[in-house]
Amino acid sequence: MQALSIVGPGAADVRDAVAARVDGRVATVARTDSIDDVAAAGRFELAEDGGWTAAGDDRSFESLLDDLATDYEYAVISGFSKLRLPTVVVGDEEVPGDVLRRVDDASDLDPDALAAELDELDPYVTLESLIQRAKQSPLAERSGAIATFTGRVRAKDAEDDSRTTHLKFEKYEGVAEQRMADIAAELEERDGVFEVLFHHRTGVVVDGEDIVFVVVLAGHRREAFRTVEDGIDRLKDEVPLFKKETTEDEEFWVHDRA
Repeated sequence: MQALSIVGPGAADVRDAVAARVDGRVATVARTDSIDDVAAAGRFELAEDGGWTAAGDDRSFESLLDDLATDYEYAVISGFSKLRLPTVVVGDEEVPGDVLRRVDDASDLDPDALAAELDELDPYVTLESLIQRAKQSPLAERSGAIATFTGRVRAKDAEDDSRTTHLKFEKYEGVAEQRMADIAAELEERDGVFEVLFHHRTGVVVDGEDIVFVVVLAGHRREAFRTVEDGIDRLKDEVPLFKKETTEDEEFWVHDRA
């Protein structure tokens, strides 16, 4: 799913204009300043045209975004300034995500250009969205196993280690994606392996967050497990991704320490 956050005065209008210009299933998400007591436990409304709205305080935004990633091709969001997503900022507000564009006034933004740029961003991918893709394979009816691997940011290797606060990943644009695609294609040549999917995040990933996913659709568990292990090993060995580690005491490129 391609995701874009817009913050600042006029963000909602820009959100709707961008959403109207993308080609695909799009979810728009907005923050409201007031939720009544009935909505506090969660309220869902289905309109006659099939559209729905929801309100409540019983879930996090991250869990909502994870759910959207399995069903939507785009998410355009306004009013959430704390998201680590590609962000368009109107005004001078500081945000944790990568600032795609910063302008003084919303009228300075071109929705057509933003919609085109949205397609070029790194997608928002979850493990569940990859599993859903695997299940849609034409060979899924021959599959009796889906095996997965999730790599996370580890805060410490040992109790007395300096705590890792975050990692930052950079890649050779185009090269890393092509190498992952090549590895997946090679692994899919194995007997009983029907689909291999990879996703590796770039940018800043903080302590406890997920970094990388491997999903394998296979006929049986043994080839599924073996292919997951070989897949993550080859990704780490062969894909040009560069990791900077920041701890409470220092910052360094991991390949310089190897």
